[in-house]
Amino acid sequence: MMHIAILTFDGFNELDSLIALGILNRVKRPGWRVSIASPTLRVESMNGVILERHIDLSEASEADVVLIGSGMKTREVVADADLMSQLELDPTRQLIGAQCSGALLLASLGLLNGIPACTDLTTTPWVKEAGIEVLPQAFFAQHNIATAGGCLASQYLAAWVLAKSEGIEVAQAALHYVAPVSEKDDYVTRAMANISPYIMGE
Repeated sequence: MMHIAILTFDGFNELDSLIALGILNRVKRPGWRVSIASPTLRVESMNGVILERHIDLSEASEADVVLIGSGMKTREVVADADLMSQLELDPTRQLIGAQCSGALLLASLGLLNGIPACTDLTTTPWVKEAGIEVLPQAFFAQHNIATAGGCLASQYLAAWVLAKSEGIEVAQAALHYVAPVSEKDDYVTRAMANISPYIMGE
């Protein structure tokens, strides 16, 4: 059994939540489940796309893997004490990843203490204000916590989850499937080069 929850809030970036959803669902195994988790029944993206959630935040807190997508209203989410209190994440029992401004949620939850983060250029000053070192790279992970910067770096978060939970070959196969035709080998090689340092030897 493996349950992956992708936290998705109003104002979400479609690329963050849906690229990860698509890649992670390349695994077709009994008990493998990928869910959109939101505080409300429906959420609207930064471009007006409306999604219906699969699960609420309390169920997401029980998932094996939690990925936090980014969006235009992340600072509002972090400032909402009632909403944040619904998130009970624990890297001792979960893989936890954040995309772009999702790093603000990890910082607010106290999960980045002593851990540098990757994020997008817009969010960088806010993450620094939270006392977190921001790395000038697309992906970083330490043990069971990972962050990615840049919308299309969501592929790295998804591949990291697959490599950590199912093995390198599963991650490579999922990336190979979604990669552009005639670029697949180069695409997989580059993607794996970003995550391999954080998989090997852990």
